[in-house]
Amino acid sequence: MGITKTQIFNKKQNDLAVVFKVLANPARIAILEYISKQEACICNDIVDEIGLAQPTISQHLKELKSIDLISGEIAGKKVCYCINLKKWSAIQETLNSFFNTTKTNCC
Repeated sequence: MGITKTQIFNKKQNDLAVVFKVLANPARIAILEYISKQEACICNDIVDEIGLAQPTISQHLKELKSIDLISGEIAGKKVCYCINLKKWSAIQETLNSFFNTTKTNCC
């Protein structure tokens, strides 16, 4: 039996690909931008701010949570979301490392 595509790449490469896949949606970028600009966790104003339907926003939040980029805490009947700063910093370090080690000898 053949190997899967992910098996031929190292963990760092696979992890970074997962992050890029999750971030490859403009709605998720807009959600992250909105959450990151707030001074406190936000609860239910994402739908009004982004302009997408609640189920669509929920699906995007689920994807962002799947890579631990945001966290959600239940507050009554609402879920309040915040950026997971530890994961945010780890992704930033990985990207900085990737770009800083890339040679600029291309055409």
